[in-house]
Amino acid sequence: MFAALLLVSTSALAQEQGTAYEALRVVGTRLNRDYVNHVISVTGVNGNPQPETWKILVDDQRARGGVREIEVANNKIISERTPTRTVVGSAEGATIKTSRLNLDSSGAFAVASHTAEKSNTQFSTASYTLRTDERGDPIWIVTLQGNSGRPVGTIHINCNRGNVVRTEGMFAGATMQDVETERGYRSKHDDNEQGEQGDDDDQKGPLSGVRQRIRGAFERTQDEARGMFERVRRSFTDFINRG
Repeated sequence: MFAALLLVSTSALAQEQGTAYEALRVVGTRLNRDYVNHVISVTGVNGNPQPETWKILVDDQRARGGVREIEVANNKIISERTPTRTVVGSAEGATIKTSRLNLDSSGAFAVASHTAEKSNTQFSTASYTLRTDERGDPIWIVTLQGNSGRPVGTIHINCNRGNVVRTEGMFAGATMQDVETERGYRSKHDDNEQGEQGDDDDQKGPLSGVRQRIRGAFERTQDEARGMFERVRRSFTDFINRG
C-alpha cells in the first residue's frame, strides 16, 4: 500500500516541476534536435521532489571549449553558454546513450525514496545527476538531503536495468559487487567447510562484521527496487519520439 501511495504522490508532485526528460525535450525542440544525442550530464539540485531548474551539458564541438551548458526551467530555456573551463566527463565517448535510458528523474526519485525508507533514512529534498558510469551505462546519482541541507545518503541507480548499484550513507555503503562477492564467498565457504566453521562465517568475507546487519536488507531492497523499476520504467527513445 505504501509503495502504491508513494507512486501516486510522486507522480502528482512531479507535475509541479518538469522532469529531466521534459527538460531534454525542451532542448531538442527549442534549440537543436541532435543535442539530445550528445548529452554529457543532466543535473538538478534541491528537488522537492523535482528541481526547479535542470542544467544540461552537451558535447558540441562547434562551441567554445567543445561544451554547451543549457539551463531549463518551467519548460523554457533560461540560459545558454559555452564554458571554457574543463568539464568533468566531457571526454570523447562519455555522452549518454539514450537507447539505454529507461528511467526518468521521477522514476529515479521513486526508487531512491524507497531505498531510503528501507534504510531508515529521512530526507526532505533530493539532488540529481545523470551521467555515464565506467561501463558506459547511464546512471542516476540521487543525493538525499535533510532539513539542514546536508546530505544524508546517496543512491546510484542504473538507468538501463533499474537496479541500485551503490549506496553511500546507507547499508554501510554496500555495493552490488560486495553482495555478489559475498554470495560467492558464502557458496564456496559452505562447499568447503560443510558448516564446520559456521560460527566464524560472520567474521570473514568482504562484508565482515557488518554482514549480518546489511546483507538481507540490501538484497531485499535490491529486489524491491527492480520491481518498482518495472512500474516506473520510461524509455527516453519512446518519450522523445512521441514529442
